[in-house]
Amino acid sequence: MGTLQVSLLNLVVLLFLVHCARSALIPEDPTIGFTDLPVNSSNFYHDHPYDLPVSKRYSFVDGIHKLWVYSKDKPLSKDSPTRPRSEIRITGYDYSSGVWQFEGRGYVPHGTSGVCIMQVFGAEHHATTQMIRIYNNSLTYYKGPVLVPNIWDRWFKLNVIHDVEASNVKTYVDGVLVHEAQGHGGNNHYFKFGVYTQDNPSNCMESRWKGIRVLNKRSH
Repeated sequence: MGTLQVSLLNLVVLLFLVHCARSALIPEDPTIGFTDLPVNSSNFYHDHPYDLPVSKRYSFVDGIHKLWVYSKDKPLSKDSPTRPRSEIRITGYDYSSGVWQFEGRGYVPHGTSGVCIMQVFGAEHHATTQMIRIYNNSLTYYKGPVLVPNIWDRWFKLNVIHDVEASNVKTYVDGVLVHEAQGHGGNNHYFKFGVYTQDNPSNCMESRWKGIRVLNKRSH
């Protein structure tokens, strides 16, 4: 193969790689093919420190759910071994099969760290199939890997798709697939969002949400 042919081949390969890289970052609509399910306040159940009313750790103003908690707060019940939280569990849509999707626009203010802001509850050997957390200005899958850096102080769209039969969970941020992982089994799942204290938390943890949607479709 001549020098010119080698150079042309290298150019083609380079252009192909650039195309793939750009394609991976092009936003898409992960809700295509899904059916929207009705969601309203009757589908929201609040977990909060047991010694406080919901209003001390939650507000809903102009369509925005604001949830916050302090690292020294009480758990959700006197006998609970869990850490402080102010979370909304989406009720009425527990599932054990099919393909289910959560969508919401989230906002995490500067300084919030060491906290779970969204989870797919239910697994075979532990509590959750997926946790989306915040550590030091980064959006993470559990303790890592980092899904999106520089997440503080901006609105972002989060889509999480759980295919039960395929044991697969996909996470999109602003329409870009940022993570894909195996499911963790279990026969009962539901979505939660808000703030749930994890390791090395900041003193105050807060997240804000709007545009909450639940969608589903049958498995292939």
